[in-house]
Amino acid sequence: MKIFTSNSQKIGELGEDVACKFLVKHDFNILERNYTKKWGEIDIIAQKGDKRYFIEVKSKSVSSLDYVTYETANRPEENMHPWKLKRLRRVVETYLISKRLGYINWQFDLLVVYLDIEKRLARVKMVENVVL
Repeated sequence: MKIFTSNSQKIGELGEDVACKFLVKHDFNILERNYTKKWGEIDIIAQKGDKRYFIEVKSKSVSSLDYVTYETANRPEENMHPWKLKRLRRVVETYLISKRLGYINWQFDLLVVYLDIEKRLARVKMVENVVL
């Protein structure tokens, strides 16, 4: 059993679990989770067809999914600052080199997971092909 030091870690882990289920449901094959280097981490690395996907998961606990709209303030995807994108690109490059994958078809996506913990419900928004 995993021990969390904060509620945000618990929310993040739950969000990543939901994201993996969402991806598998949409025919992705999960290759790795939490690929970590000193300079950053990729939450999920997946494959679909001949393309490799590097996926950042942003999770947010909400009191009800009924009021979640993708235009609301304080959207988790707004935490994707230029410096974070630069670090993520470095982690992707490190992964590609370490796996000796050469020139493969890949893209970086963002999955935003809204969690209603009390009702055990989630809503997922996928932002595809984020430029790093």
